[in-house]
Amino acid sequence: MGEPLHISNGGTFTKRLKTFGIKEPILSWEEMLCEGPTTYNIETRELFRLRQDFLSKNYDLEIDFKAYNKEIKKLDDVDNISEIVLWFEYDLFCQINMLAVINLLYQRDIKKPLYLVCSGRVEGEKELKSLSQLKDTQLKSHFDNKVLLNEDDIELAKTLWGIYCGKDHNLFKPFIVTKSSFQYLGSCLKAHLLRFPDSKNGLGTLEQNLLKLLEKHEIVSRHHLVGYAINYQGYYGYGNLQYERLIKNLEPFIEDRDGHIKLNELGESVLNGKKNAMEIIHNDVVFGGVVRSEYCFGKDENKLIKNNYANS
Repeated sequence: MGEPLHISNGGTFTKRLKTFGIKEPILSWEEMLCEGPTTYNIETRELFRLRQDFLSKNYDLEIDFKAYNKEIKKLDDVDNISEIVLWFEYDLFCQINMLAVINLLYQRDIKKPLYLVCSGRVEGEKELKSLSQLKDTQLKSHFDNKVLLNEDDIELAKTLWGIYCGKDHNLFKPFIVTKSSFQYLGSCLKAHLLRFPDSKNGLGTLEQNLLKLLEKHEIVSRHHLVGYAINYQGYYGYGNLQYERLIKNLEPFIEDRDGHIKLNELGESVLNGKKNAMEIIHNDVVFGGVVRSEYCFGKDENKLIKNNYANS
C-alpha cells in the first residue's frame, strides 16, 4: 500500500513535523518563488539557471544542488507512496511555492491522492498563524482536517502557475474571488498585485508599509524596522532577507537622526503623494514572468497598467 509522502514548506518545519510524530518520507521544499523569474516547466536547466542568477545577485545565495537532489529523489519511488500531504501556510510566499509543488507533481505525472494542510485562521485567535506557531493540539487538528484536493483544485493550480510564469498578471483578477479548496489564495493574489508600484506615489504596498512604520513608530535601527515589518505584513510572508533588500532600496527616503531611523523630507513627500518614488528609485525585481518596474497598479482602473517611469 505504501506510505504517505509529506511535503513541507521548509527544513525548519520538517524538524517540527518529525518531533510531532510524522514519519519519513518528508520532502522539504526550500525556495522563495514569490520573487525572481520562473518558468512553467519546473525541473529544467533554464529554471535552475534563472533561479541561481537571481538568488546570487539579489541575496548572495547559492542553490545547494546536492541537498535539492536529495529531497527531490523522494518523488522517484512513486509506487511506494500511498498519498501526498502538502504543508503550506496562508501567505503569498508559501502559496506560490505550493502552486509550484502541485505543478511539479502534475508534470511528473504523479497521480496520488493529494491533501493540503494550510495554517491561517485558528479558532479563538485573532491573528493568522503560521504552521510553526501552532501548538501540537492545533497542529493535530489541522492534520486531522486536511483537505483532499479535487480535479478542479489541481486545474486551478495549473492555471495560476501558468499566469504567474506569464506576462499578464491581470489575468489573476477573476481568480481572486474564485472558490476553491485554497482558502487563502484569493487574498494572496490580491496582495501580489499590490506589490507593484502604486500609479500615484510609486510605492508598492510593502514599501508603503515600511515608510508608514517609520512615520508612526520610534524605530531605532534597520533591524528594528525589519522586525516591525514582519509582524505587520499581512498576507506576504516575507522574511528578513527580503525586507533588508526592500529597506536598502528605500534608503533615499530614510535618515538616521537622534538615534532613530526616520523619514527624511523626500520620504514624507513620497508617502504623502506629493512626489512619485519611481522618479527616484528603481526596483526591477521579477515576479514570475513579469518585471515589476514595467507595471504599476492603477487604483482608479483597479488593475496593472503600463508604467510611464519604466524607461526614465
